[in-house]
Amino acid sequence: MSTLGLIGCAAGGVEDLRGRLVEPLVAQGWQVAVTLTPAAADWLTPTGELDAIEKATGYPVRSTPRLPGEPPPHPPVDCYAVVPATANTVAKLALGIADNQALTTLCEALGHGAVPLVAFPRINAPHARHPAWAGHIATLRTAGVRLIMGDDVWPLHEPRSEPGRELPWAAITDAIVSAAQRA
Repeated sequence: MSTLGLIGCAAGGVEDLRGRLVEPLVAQGWQVAVTLTPAAADWLTPTGELDAIEKATGYPVRSTPRLPGEPPPHPPVDCYAVVPATANTVAKLALGIADNQALTTLCEALGHGAVPLVAFPRINAPHARHPAWAGHIATLRTAGVRLIMGDDVWPLHEPRSEPGRELPWAAITDAIVSAAQRA
């Protein structure tokens, strides 16, 4: 049985994590341990989705650090995935900025290098045109992060020009399963 460390950020699609990624992977025999950015936890808590994710996984959803001496609430993982990843999270991960529990987990995983890391940047065209973006992506690729991006997977649009567009869940799931199998 494989264990996924799933990191979710406050971007469109995070509200569908349970139904489109967590539950299908659990049904395939995966364990899924979810950590959310503070903003994503704020988005999902009032809707009851955070509780529903905990029920589906059997693990607490993390968004804050544990106290010193407190045991880890999640098992060791075979693969990490950050879905959806905001431009902010991608930039901070590339720079090694671990200013919340989600980024701390990702930065440690990337620095350790023993577990594959998959990322789906849920960005728009202006994010990609930012002068620093190409450097962030190059850094993550050099570090071995498997990025799910490109016109064949997620064509970039101007902000709010494609409201309600669904994430490429099949490509995301395939990348996670493939990364875990190669680990």
